[in-house]
This record gives sequence, C-alpha cells and structure tokens, in this order.
Amino acid sequence: MIALITGVTSGIGKASAEIFAKNKYDLIITGRRNDRLDKLADELKKKYGIKVLPLNFDVRKQKEVEKNLSLLTPGWRKIDVLLNNAGLASGFDTIQEGNIEDWEAMIDTNIKGLLYVTRQIAPMMIENGKGHILNVASLAGKQAYPKGNVYCATKFAVDALSQSMRIDMIEHGIRVTNIAPGLVETEFSVVRFHGDKDRAKQTYAGFQPLTPDDIADIIFWCASRPAHVNINDILITPTAQANAYIVNRKS
Repeated sequence: MIALITGVTSGIGKASAEIFAKNKYDLIITGRRNDRLDKLADELKKKYGIKVLPLNFDVRKQKEVEKNLSLLTPGWRKIDVLLNNAGLASGFDTIQEGNIEDWEAMIDTNIKGLLYVTRQIAPMMIENGKGHILNVASLAGKQAYPKGNVYCATKFAVDALSQSMRIDMIEHGIRVTNIAPGLVETEFSVVRFHGDKDRAKQTYAGFQPLTPDDIADIIFWCASRPAHVNINDILITPTAQANAYIVNRKS
C-alpha cells in the first residue's frame, strides 16, 4: 500500500504520515521545507521499516508539481491513498482591508495546489483501478466567519471539489472523502498571523483544542474502511467548540 501526503513538514500532514507509516504504508511525502522533509523521511524509514520517497516542491507551482509527480517510477505510481493536506490561512482582515498577497497565497495553495496534485494522481488511480482521495477542508468550509472571507472561500471550494470529485470518480470505484476539522492546535495560526506567536496562542486559549494526532487518526480510519464503504464528509470539532463562532473558553 502506498499513500501520498502533501504538506507533511508539520501539523496534520506530519501526524498523518506517522500513522500511515505505523500501519505499514510506503509513503510519498511532499513539502517545501527540505530539511524537515528529509529528516521525517529518515525517521519513518528507520522506525517502521517502510519505503519513503520525499519530494521537495511547492504545490502552488504547477510545473514543479508536474515535474515531480509525472516522473514517478512504475512502482511508486500504484498510489492507494492521496491525502491533499497542504493548506494555509494567511492574514485576518476584512475584505475591504485584505492583503492581495495573502489572498493569492491561500487561493494558490488551498485550491490550485490541491487541483494540480489531484490532476496528476487521479489518472494513476484510474489506471490502477482503485484509490482513495482525502481532501483536508475545514469547518471554515461549512460556515463563514468574520475576517475569514478568502480563507473560508477556499475551504468552501475544497468541500465543493470533494463532492464533484466523488461524482467524477464513482465510475472508477475511487473513493473521495472531505475532512473538515475545527480548531486544531498547529502552526496554522502562527502562519495566519505572520509569525506573531503570542497572538496565535490566543486562538487556542482557555479550552482543549484538537491535536494533529486526533485528525490523523480520523483520516486513517476513513482510509481503512472496507472497499465498499466511503465516508463522504466528516466534520470534527473540539468538545468545547459548537461551531465557527462559539467556543467555551474557561479563561
């Protein structure tokens, strides 16, 4: 079994690589931070005795995606699971004050990057006669919230793409799952707030947020269902989070 996971150098992607490796999947892992990527590849190979192919590229760059994935050798093209995890939030402004560079970073990563990777891998799955595509969306793809505007729009797009992919893939027996987490404590808010760690910490203050391992465990559960079972869409929040607006903070 082979899983391809994008954005593995931190957070949900890294935790997902760990759980698939633990369950003896060989891995193709991608990320922009080459030092972290190579370190993780070495750790997983040594710890679990699996094969790991690290590919250092940016999903936002179409030619890099095509170059790296089109050149996979026949053995690595038999991909059973594609986890489109790479994504980010950048900035937290009203639409009228938004930074266009932030908008482009989110659109290019969360939508176009997912599409570039899927466009390369879906035909391989069709050729192999099996496969499972899991797209990491968000609660922000179910409910828009103040100053979420473009980030929410990109995650609504992931939700819609997951639905559409399932329609397109159904005749080929390929499963598609939309994963929609609520508040998960990762580097997400540090990136959103452009490196302001104090501000990022406030996102998760006063309650117990989800962890990357929580989401990775659910991702693997979806991927490990029997072949005739497809989890179409799964929304996960901390117990303390009711929706995109209401979090029970104790302090």
